[in-house]
Amino acid sequence: MIRATFLLAVLAVGSVLTSASHAAEIAVARVVTQNGMTVLIVDQPSLPIVTVTVLMKAGAVYDPDAKAGLSYMVADMLDEGTKTRSAVQLAEQIEFIGGELTAQGGEDSTTATLRVLKKDADLGFTLLADILRNPTFEAKEVTRVRDELVGFLKSERDEPGTIATKAFNEIVFKGHPYQRPANGDEMTVSRLTRQDLVEFHNSFFRPNRAIMAIVGDVRKTEALDLVKKYFGSWTPKALPLPAFPTPLPLPKPMLKLIDKDLTQATIVLGHVGIERRNPDFYAVAVMNYILGGGGFSSRLVHRIRDEQGLAYDVDSVFEANVMPGPFAVRVQTRNAAANQALASVLQELKRIRTEPVSDQELADAKAYLIGSFPLRMDTAAKLASLLNLVELHGLGLSYFDDYPKAIASVTKEDVLRVARTYLNPDLYALVIVGKLAEAKIDANVVLNTK
Repeated sequence: MIRATFLLAVLAVGSVLTSASHAAEIAVARVVTQNGMTVLIVDQPSLPIVTVTVLMKAGAVYDPDAKAGLSYMVADMLDEGTKTRSAVQLAEQIEFIGGELTAQGGEDSTTATLRVLKKDADLGFTLLADILRNPTFEAKEVTRVRDELVGFLKSERDEPGTIATKAFNEIVFKGHPYQRPANGDEMTVSRLTRQDLVEFHNSFFRPNRAIMAIVGDVRKTEALDLVKKYFGSWTPKALPLPAFPTPLPLPKPMLKLIDKDLTQATIVLGHVGIERRNPDFYAVAVMNYILGGGGFSSRLVHRIRDEQGLAYDVDSVFEANVMPGPFAVRVQTRNAAANQALASVLQELKRIRTEPVSDQELADAKAYLIGSFPLRMDTAAKLASLLNLVELHGLGLSYFDDYPKAIASVTKEDVLRVARTYLNPDLYALVIVGKLAEAKIDANVVLNTK
């Protein structure tokens, strides 16, 4: 359709919002509505587009163990029919105006995103409110979506990266909700019922659990009028929440070997990391960039890929969530090279904990992290998503100015300190998926018992 093509072209070509020099100048209006919804508004009149992202505090962490995948499936079904519109009608109406309406479930939250031209904002808000407030979860559609999800989960049996990550999380987060995949497993998903979805939605999809970011060609008063019109009558609900246990360090190194007839071994090594609110987050970000998060600039890539030619892909990551997420090093290498690659990973973990990084490494890491920061908000969709996370983690609206300053203030001493605090090359989980007869993993070596 002509109108749909126009909006997609505008979104693809012209939705750049900011530059490095203007990243800290983003003006955010924050309002908490009478029914408890937090609304963040950024007026960007450069293009006639409005982007809205609603983050619901309704993620997989709230799934009962026996119903893992519940919140993910709820998110998947938000646009599968409401009290007033069928799935086909929802799709046709958003397509007719050339807009986009999607929903996605995750570990800590569920997110719904709307993008429309300014002139269609009223209809866009109508559809967004409808899927968030009025999904019907028709039994026939529940069966269809559930079967599709089970089929997808079965297909993951052949993906070594997914297999390794799931096994790793089961070890590192034993007894904690993060041990479960957000989309559940075949057994738990196959048992989900329409009533399960209805009850979860009724409990967790409430305005007092919602963060709405509105970015684009819309004045603050216009945005708040739309929020009041379509979400003002949404009823809040107090909800007793579970007390999640703190993810604990592993008592000893733990190894899981998974035999697969593959030419390469997939390796995941790590342990519990940090939560996003941790004040050491910025120093950890710099440290991890130097270690393995900096692509071709990182030590792990230089050592394992460039010097030894053992792997094309190796990296490290701290997933800083609402609660402490994982720290993980991920490597893919030839089966026969797995022991050598592992030894190099452990050596680099120990080295960054014992030797100060160089001035050049520190400068390069800080330059990249500060220089790339504006790219996290160079479209309306990215900025809206970032605003959601800033609010979710309580980082404050000065975040856009605080982030580059915090990175710039990191010293070599900070890097050494956080490496010693948050990296443990002696207590880790190690998962290897590959042809074990070729890999010949020496458990005594990788478990530090030799």
